Amino acid sequence: MNFFSKLSYIYVFLCVTTVYTASGADRISVVRDVQYLEATRSEKLDIYMPADLSVSNMHPGFVCIHGGGWMNLSKSEGRSVEICTTLAKAGFVALSIDYKMGPGSWPTDLYDCKNAVRFLKSHAKEYNVDPSKIAVGGGSAGGHLALMVGFTAGEDQFEPADSVNLYPSISSNVQAVIDMYGPSSVCITNKTHANLPYDEREAKIAERLAVFGATSDQSDVLRLASPINYISEKSPPVLILHGSIDPNVELAQSINLSEKLKQYNVPYQLVIVKGAGHSFDFETWKQKPLINDLRPLALGFLTKYLKL
Repeated sequence: MNFFSKLSYIYVFLCVTTVYTASGADRISVVRDVQYLEATRSEKLDIYMPADLSVSNMHPGFVCIHGGGWMNLSKSEGRSVEICTTLAKAGFVALSIDYKMGPGSWPTDLYDCKNAVRFLKSHAKEYNVDPSKIAVGGGSAGGHLALMVGFTAGEDQFEPADSVNLYPSISSNVQAVIDMYGPSSVCITNKTHANLPYDEREAKIAERLAVFGATSDQSDVLRLASPINYISEKSPPVLILHGSIDPNVELAQSINLSEKLKQYNVPYQLVIVKGAGHSFDFETWKQKPLINDLRPLALGFLTKYLKL
């Protein structure tokens, strides 16, 4: 499918729109701070899309979930901006979202991510999005939440309650997941943050317990919040990207995830990014180019499994 068709266009302006100008198909537009949760919530989302939305060709969608240990960062982090910009240039309508963070944020943070998927589907006609071709992805904590979105669609305990479900007739299911070094299990073991100095490791573990409302490192809530426990034959395909020298999320998390996906015959790709640590995007780590540009890989994966 050619997402750069120039037959005709529509423009959508929900609030202040910034247009990044480049040559030809690289032009994109960004609509910022769109309300997608209850009016009382401060979290919003940004919409990245081709500057000229094609009427004749429906666009695939993508929901990008930022990282930050479930505690900080935002939809404006550099990683999310780079990912959404890459996808918008390729013809996607991509959302970069804020969600509930901090102590006690689980499982509201997951509900928020699912409501972002529902928002995109509910506005499919407005943005000319194909609601049957939507993927979700994110880095670190965002990778964890993306996996949970992908693996728990329709699971009652992980769906927003009626009182906070803003899109009750719309499913949160997605057709593909991009997991960038996200914890496939949030259970705490002797390997969790093992490469960090002792004080920093203890602080990270304390933060995790607080986010999930866990009373100890053996709490059942950590097992229940671990996406690896929800893989089934119906799970969507997953692209797993993990740095070879990641000190924050152990590489074994992604290896274990790939093995479980293989066990259930779920399509996946595991790519270990040589020389990269934590928090890389499709192009860079610590503001330096990756050994291999990941954009063709990510776009190829989405093209294959969204059937573009």
